[in-house]
Amino acid sequence: MSKAFIAQVIQESASLTGVAANRTAGDVIEAIVGELKKNGKFTLPSFGTFTVRKTKARKAMNPRTGEAVKVKAGKTVRFKASPSLKKEI
Repeated sequence: MSKAFIAQVIQESASLTGVAANRTAGDVIEAIVGELKKNGKFTLPSFGTFTVRKTKARKAMNPRTGEAVKVKAGKTVRFKASPSLKKEI
């Protein structure tokens, strides 16, 4: 799914212009990202839940050179599908 796909769906369902639908899709994505930053969690009922998780610093392997590389601690976003989404698919 892409921002263009979301904008197209908004445009068709709300009878908006392409520019307005694209702006709306961008605003929705920004709102989701803002909620993840603020609360660390975002739930779309009947779809699923996005959560922010911390990752620990670790050692990894460079596949080209085989050299050991240190990876810093960071954050990642996880998604868990709702039972109703799993049932639909």
